[in-house]
Amino acid sequence: MLVPAVAQTATIYTIAIDLADMDRGVYETVELKVARHPSETAEYMLTRVFAYCLEYEEGIALTDGVSSGDEPALVVRDLTGRLTAWIEVGMPDAARLHRGSKLAGRVAVYTHRDPRQVLAQLAGEKIHRAAEIPIYTFDRAVVEDIAGRMGRRTSWALSVTEREIHLSTADGTFVLPVVEHRIPA
Repeated sequence: MLVPAVAQTATIYTIAIDLADMDRGVYETVELKVARHPSETAEYMLTRVFAYCLEYEEGIALTDGVSSGDEPALVVRDLTGRLTAWIEVGMPDAARLHRGSKLAGRVAVYTHRDPRQVLAQLAGEKIHRAAEIPIYTFDRAVVEDIAGRMGRRTSWALSVTEREIHLSTADGTFVLPVVEHRIPA
């Protein structure tokens, strides 16, 4: 007897965040509902949330993540709906960054992957304004630790000082430096 295939649906995470980004003077209380696609790792989803916090400004939005197709993980739009920032997560290919750089005034990448792999994949590729695109990396072991403790409903106090995340959760306190890299020419 054949068992019909059942489409897997996204798992919804609700994250209440007290955000204090001292570097940029951003102080907000944010409640995110993040849909984690079945093919998306917890680490990827967590990196999307960190990128959201580090990029937080009026008009920022999470897209559908890995299932969003041509869209990046995060977008920022102005009041007219014009795309002002294209924020990728993970290990985007050069074509996506090239397209994003032509469509938006600003592009950034956030990853928990090995920065050498990400940079090697992009080195020498045709990317519009490649020198202007920061690649921000997080310590993979710390991201994995936080992701492994994360429940579907959680509350955080997240502060940013000198590009270092200080995260307080019910399970502990974590420090996560944000290291910036640039795409080699």
